[in-house]
Amino acid sequence: MSKQYVMGNGAIALGALNAGVNLVSGYPGTPSSEIIETVAKYPHEGTYLEWSVNEKAAMEVAAAAAYSGARAMVTMKQVGLNVASDPLMSLAYVGVKGGMVVVSADDPGPISSQTEQDTRRFAEFARIPVFDPASPEEAFEMVQDAFAYSEKYKTPVILRPTTRVDHAYASIEAPDTFRARDYEGFVKDSKKWVIFPRLSFQNHAMIEKRNVEIGEDFSSYRFNTVSGSSEKAVIATGVSYAYAAEFLKEHPEIRLIRIGTPYPLPETFLLKALEGVSEVLCFEELSPYIEEKLYQLIGKHQLKINVSGKHSGDVPPSGENDADSARRIISRFLGLPMDEARAETAGAPEPPARPPVLCAGCPHRASFYAVKQAMKGKKAYFCGDIGCYTLGNAMPLDMVDTCLCMGAGITMAQGFYHMDPDAVAFSFTGDSTFFASGITGVVNAVYNAADMILCILDNSTTAMTGHQPHPGTGRNMMATPVEKISIEKLLIAAGVVKVMTVDPLDLEASVAAVKECAAVKGVKAIIFKSPCVAITKPTGKMKIDSEKCIGCLRCIREIGCPALSVSGGKAVIDENLCTGCGLCRQLCPVGAIGGV
Repeated sequence: MSKQYVMGNGAIALGALNAGVNLVSGYPGTPSSEIIETVAKYPHEGTYLEWSVNEKAAMEVAAAAAYSGARAMVTMKQVGLNVASDPLMSLAYVGVKGGMVVVSADDPGPISSQTEQDTRRFAEFARIPVFDPASPEEAFEMVQDAFAYSEKYKTPVILRPTTRVDHAYASIEAPDTFRARDYEGFVKDSKKWVIFPRLSFQNHAMIEKRNVEIGEDFSSYRFNTVSGSSEKAVIATGVSYAYAAEFLKEHPEIRLIRIGTPYPLPETFLLKALEGVSEVLCFEELSPYIEEKLYQLIGKHQLKINVSGKHSGDVPPSGENDADSARRIISRFLGLPMDEARAETAGAPEPPARPPVLCAGCPHRASFYAVKQAMKGKKAYFCGDIGCYTLGNAMPLDMVDTCLCMGAGITMAQGFYHMDPDAVAFSFTGDSTFFASGITGVVNAVYNAADMILCILDNSTTAMTGHQPHPGTGRNMMATPVEKISIEKLLIAAGVVKVMTVDPLDLEASVAAVKECAAVKGVKAIIFKSPCVAITKPTGKMKIDSEKCIGCLRCIREIGCPALSVSGGKAVIDENLCTGCGLCRQLCPVGAIGGV
């Protein structure tokens, strides 16, 4: 055994390895991405790892392992759970043999997501248990407990860390070596493993009865705790509990109730913890989940307890909690004066705004600019997608009109075409996103005779989430050499009428390719292929000759590269940021920009 200082995601990985996990699958998505990457860094004899093509595939791969009696973990972020919901809902009915833990990392804020959805709601919807860690240390313990509960009740189990747990650091004591568990293997039994309506009907009744039993079991679970004995109580879950506990160290008499397993609700524990309580504050992030469960409990048992929380307006209805909000909200609930509440940040200036922007030298900037130039004076719709290229919406590019969810750009472009055939419909997607969620959209476009241009911004990695491999990179998580899957061949096989590949940093060729595709009817595709600047060495630097520069600032006004700025009325290049992509040089009307 040794102590290791790891990220919360690393703690989850170590916990799974310590539990003898046999298979780990998933799809990268912040804040969950580092879990699989951490597993890969440790000796993991007997443990199979994969970055799956998407969350649905990951769930189904893990399901087969769990059917075989093996321990399986599948990782994703909260919006990825939507993609995996089809197999998960059926798994809840069919059940598993080996332990199966679904890590769905929620993102209050949201910090790096489209939505603030609450996985606790999804767990209740699917009727499967959920564990809610408050710290990396708890995540390490809970993932091991989750495997045990999964096997005990033969059900998938959700572990729901949030961003501040995933990305916090802590010292974790764990073994130096790990060994995957032995497992029986798959035993054929079509009455159990083949889902039919009659089986689902029988299992649904079983699930409802079983969940009452799990709730009772959870009432003695070690991470459902209570401290203090006052008539006023604070109930908290997840990282919100950590914030509340930190503040209430100054007031140990205040009753603090932690719910570590939100579903099924540990009702017996909660009733006992609320004995003698007249007022409760529910301090939680995202939805008022515990608050609403508490209303039901109070009504069921006719308790005389006043509840404060999101519904009463005492806790914000959206966004993150933090240590300062815990101090402020709980102090107000307890009636503490503000000086005792120590509002350290009162009057502090707001941090400067730092809007997200494409990196200096990012080839996506050149791709967007080429399309913009080619479509000057024409009516066009630009449908974006999830990834770095979402940042094409920023000024001065302003080239993303829509962004709904992963893969939607391709199919939304078809919808715009069918509603407005005189406009040119574009979709922008990345290489990883194309494999994850784009292929079916392309098939739909061809099958339904759309007229659109698919722009695949191929930077040979999954850049937004940390440069994970994908089917087009020629490598996987098991370090096995694999054949690269050709995007071009897939498009041709699907019936795309014209497929062109171009270097986006060649502006003239890129603009010509867009115009050529726009002149052809049907589904066309342009693969803008250039590697991500974050994983390649800069090819050089650009420099502006101040004597030649006429101060038109076209390079700044049109592409918005963060390496470009103004000094003395003329454009200048920050050599610490410049990667030498040369896009600005191709824009300069007087040839004032050259390579160093």
